[in-house]
Amino acid sequence: MSEPEERAMNEPEEKDRNEPEEHAQEPVAVVAETVAEGEVPRSEVVEAVAESPSAEEVAARRVRETEDADAKVLESSRSHTRRAFLGAAVGVAAGYGMYRYVESASGEGMQPGPLRKAFEANAAISRGVFQDAALAPTYPMSRAEVLRVNGLYGLKMPLKPESWRLQVVGVQGAVRHARYMPDVTAWKYEYAGDGGSGEGGSGEGGFGEDRGHDTKVDPNVGTSAKMAPEEAMKKAGQDENHTGRSPRGFEESGESRSTLAPHTPGLLLTMADVLRLPRHELVTEFKCIEGWSQIVQWAGVRMADFLEAYPPADVDGREPKFVYMETPDGDYYTGYDMRVMRHPQTLLVTEMMGAALTQFHGAPLRLHMPTKYGYKQIKRIGLIAYTGQKPDDYWTKLGYDWYAGL
Repeated sequence: MSEPEERAMNEPEEKDRNEPEEHAQEPVAVVAETVAEGEVPRSEVVEAVAESPSAEEVAARRVRETEDADAKVLESSRSHTRRAFLGAAVGVAAGYGMYRYVESASGEGMQPGPLRKAFEANAAISRGVFQDAALAPTYPMSRAEVLRVNGLYGLKMPLKPESWRLQVVGVQGAVRHARYMPDVTAWKYEYAGDGGSGEGGSGEGGFGEDRGHDTKVDPNVGTSAKMAPEEAMKKAGQDENHTGRSPRGFEESGESRSTLAPHTPGLLLTMADVLRLPRHELVTEFKCIEGWSQIVQWAGVRMADFLEAYPPADVDGREPKFVYMETPDGDYYTGYDMRVMRHPQTLLVTEMMGAALTQFHGAPLRLHMPTKYGYKQIKRIGLIAYTGQKPDDYWTKLGYDWYAGL
């Protein structure tokens, strides 16, 4: 083989040996090109790499950031806590101030004035919405049951039925009526005996029926033993000595401010007079302020019919706004708006569950109003008086609502 051919055959191998050298020069060329094209110079890249924080520095920086965030949260929390304590202090001071205002305000009976105003506002809203005309639900007789005995105010002793009379005062043209009396307060009610528990007694006295349980009073104290305050008792004794009339106001609320003065004229009606009016029946729900209720069948005379038969005389040129009722001898008493007396479901009751009323249920005549709580449904009615002045009310004097609407 000639020398030129031998050199030709060896050139590719030499070329292959030279290629890595050419590739080794590429990074330099790339760096040069990068600088030429305006990218970050190699010197700066080297400096940046040199300046990168270590893992320890990163961890320390994160700790500082966490501590700064915690400090900000703590400061914000302290600020909120101070505002919360300040707000709570203002609220407590305002609450105590309101309490002192309510407690020191003059009121009616045992109810402070501001709370009594709240009662009156509720009553005004109820009258405005329902106009005292809304009807209570009625029920089938199959759901009715005998009403439990609850509250014996004004029923301390069994009344002799033959001695009962209904005093009616403020009647239009009363002097021309056959039952007119110049002094209805002179009538004497007769009682069969002491209805109290007495020493060693059963607690039923002459009634012969269970007196039930009233949770508004101490169950260990007979209702007949709950007497009026001493000053009221003393006044009742003085009245008896000066006028000869029976003592009044022997229950907890004392004597009514609306009770009749001696020598008050009016009508003295018998039960026969009442029963001449149309008979009506209702099966409605009796609701007690204590939280219980019962469906009961009632029968008697509508108060609206009674008002038609014995219409009220005008007071100052207009029909009186109120009706006042009390038990014989005035131990229990209630007041009503005239409008609710004309409600078609307001009933003067003579029968309950198909039988005549018993003594503890208010014989011989009681009131049923399914639109009012039970404490307004007076038992053993002895007086009905029409008046232009808002009447006194037994439970209102002890802090309850006068309106008592459902």
